[in-house]
Amino acid sequence: MSVNQQDLDPDSTTDMEDITDAEEKLIKECEELWKDMEGCQKKLSLVGTETLTDSNAQLSLLIMQAKCLTAELSQWQKESPEIISLNEEVLVTLGKEEFQKLRIDLELVLSTVQSKNEKLKEDLEREQQWLDEQQQILESLNVLHNKLKQQVVTFSESRVFDELNTKMHDIKEYKEKLLITLGEFLEDHFPLPDGNVKKKKKNIKESTAQLITLHEILEILINRLFDVPHDPYIKIRDSFWPPYIELLLRNGIALRHPEDPTQIRLEAFHQ
Repeated sequence: MSVNQQDLDPDSTTDMEDITDAEEKLIKECEELWKDMEGCQKKLSLVGTETLTDSNAQLSLLIMQAKCLTAELSQWQKESPEIISLNEEVLVTLGKEEFQKLRIDLELVLSTVQSKNEKLKEDLEREQQWLDEQQQILESLNVLHNKLKQQVVTFSESRVFDELNTKMHDIKEYKEKLLITLGEFLEDHFPLPDGNVKKKKKNIKESTAQLITLHEILEILINRLFDVPHDPYIKIRDSFWPPYIELLLRNGIALRHPEDPTQIRLEAFHQ
């Protein structure tokens, strides 16, 4: 064994070995961090230069932090790493600093989470209020539906058809009754003229046509009005007794044609 080797202090040799191990460990951690940063850089390069929206603000912040960490790592690689002292007081101080940073970061995360929780709580209360209102509306509609369901009366087609036929039959009977009553009234109060009335004026040429009753004249006018509503006029015939025609015109029951006075029509009372 040489003299130099014999002069070496065993404690000094042990400290050098510890320093070497710490240095190798630090370099290894830096290499691992560098690999992680390269992976992040590749992922970020895929994003490109796309414009980030407000909803991606957090992603934009992470990209900026990654760039800063990349620059910081590059700066650390250019410098020689400082050997961390193995002094207990130094290690405790560094540990306290790290715990302080970690506490600040956790408080920031806690504040963010609490803010999000408050917003979610408000959203939940609004949604619950909306749900309660919809539930009340649904209950009201169910009550109304049950009431209407109890009031519904089922009508079959045959039943409706039978009811319409009954109503039409009643209307026809009522119409026939009115016509019979009208005919009796006209026969009693507006009879056909006798022979003496027709020969009252000597200068009037005696007509050979058979006169019809006022009831028949009105029936002709009514049928013409409903059968041909676009042309309800009829020509005054020889069988129409002139006093009856004058009676209808003066009382507004019939109207003369504006261009042909020999035509008359029934007044449209139903319009």
